[in-house]
Amino acid sequence: MSCRILVVDDEPALRVAFEFHLTRSGYEVAVAESAEAALSMVHDFRPAIIITDIQMEEMSGLELLQRVGAAQPEVDVIVITAYEDMRSAIGAIRDGAYDYMVKPLDLDQLDMVLRRCLRDRAARRRLADEPNGKVADGSDLVVGRTPQMIEIYKTIGMLAGTRAPVLIRGETGTGKELVARAIHFNSPQAGEPFVAINCTAIAENLLESELFGHVRGAFTGAVGDRKGRFELAGAGTIFLDEIGDTAPAFQAKLLRVLQEREFYPVGGEKPRRTEARVIAATHRPIEELISQGTFREDLYFRLRVVEIQVPPLRERRDDIPTLAEHLLAKAAREIHKDVRIIPAPVMKALQSYDWPGNVREMENTLTRAAVLAHGPAISLESLGLGSVKPVAAQTAESRPEGVTLEAVERSHVERILQRTGGNKRRAARMLGISRPRLDRLLAKYDGNGNGNGNGDHGDED
Repeated sequence: MSCRILVVDDEPALRVAFEFHLTRSGYEVAVAESAEAALSMVHDFRPAIIITDIQMEEMSGLELLQRVGAAQPEVDVIVITAYEDMRSAIGAIRDGAYDYMVKPLDLDQLDMVLRRCLRDRAARRRLADEPNGKVADGSDLVVGRTPQMIEIYKTIGMLAGTRAPVLIRGETGTGKELVARAIHFNSPQAGEPFVAINCTAIAENLLESELFGHVRGAFTGAVGDRKGRFELAGAGTIFLDEIGDTAPAFQAKLLRVLQEREFYPVGGEKPRRTEARVIAATHRPIEELISQGTFREDLYFRLRVVEIQVPPLRERRDDIPTLAEHLLAKAAREIHKDVRIIPAPVMKALQSYDWPGNVREMENTLTRAAVLAHGPAISLESLGLGSVKPVAAQTAESRPEGVTLEAVERSHVERILQRTGGNKRRAARMLGISRPRLDRLLAKYDGNGNGNGNGDHGDED
């Protein structure tokens, strides 16, 4: 290979390791101990690819990325850091980094990224040779450092400069709205409104009015014109949570908004324009809803121009320590207490628990522990994880195959009700659904002889 690579890192041992590995792989390699030194070498060495650390004295790797991008946009920059977080990942991709990798580095993964980069460079050259060819902050909202989360950060960074619709999928409580907010606040429209609406929290006959507004006299009680959420969002973002639970009639109207960028207020005769970006989210299996005829396939394809799958917390257990510290610090600020220590036994319990309610459940658990803390450390007893078995105690026999989705859903709802002592209001909040929807679920289970939908669960907070 004749490809030239410039490695920038302030750690001598890493520079040597990079140079040895890349030279042995056939690349022509130069190394720099700082971003300033790298800038002085770029003109003479003329690298095709720069591999740079982020955290360095004086000029950072992100500033190097910006300056190289402005002066020599044909150079691909791969950012590597040991201090992975959402802010740096999104910033790197948004500012034009080819990829973002995390230390300790997997050399096989680095080789794969370099091969992909070389293929993309060749494709760009072919495109440029063709006639008329064209080469184409809410930043701490999401917490995590596992490979799944790093990929989500990179996707957010790539979405920052676009207005494409996004469909976010994941279990209840995984943080889908936080991902939506991160997309918005890292976009050029960050100064515009971010308007969130839970489609299940509003009665079906009122949802259209809530989103599209209404004119005076449209229905009983409409004593004047009222702007809907789409109009209030302006050129910002409207986030439609639990889109999978909406009615087909509403879906048809939303499809028109995505296709034509216009809508009719309830009772109105003149259409109104919208420039708002639409981000939707659901925990429902949309493909199954389509096959059942309860969700429009054409709307599904309109919404999922880009799809983000947020993993459940049990699938990214390595994130739990970082996430727990973040959530405890947030809880301490909100309740104005100096609670900041998570002892080792408590952290072990947090990591071994299955978290059926995902991040939302962990936040509620740590807030409760902070409230009950007698000093700067939370206790194992204050977690209140109750009788729910940690994942370590769940054997294959306790999770038999062939169980229906409804049975799993019912079991989860009943387990959360046990956690809340039968308090429906708190259970609904933990499940991320409206109180009326919880009542409907309980009534359904009671009708099947499998639950209590007769109001036996209290509401006292």
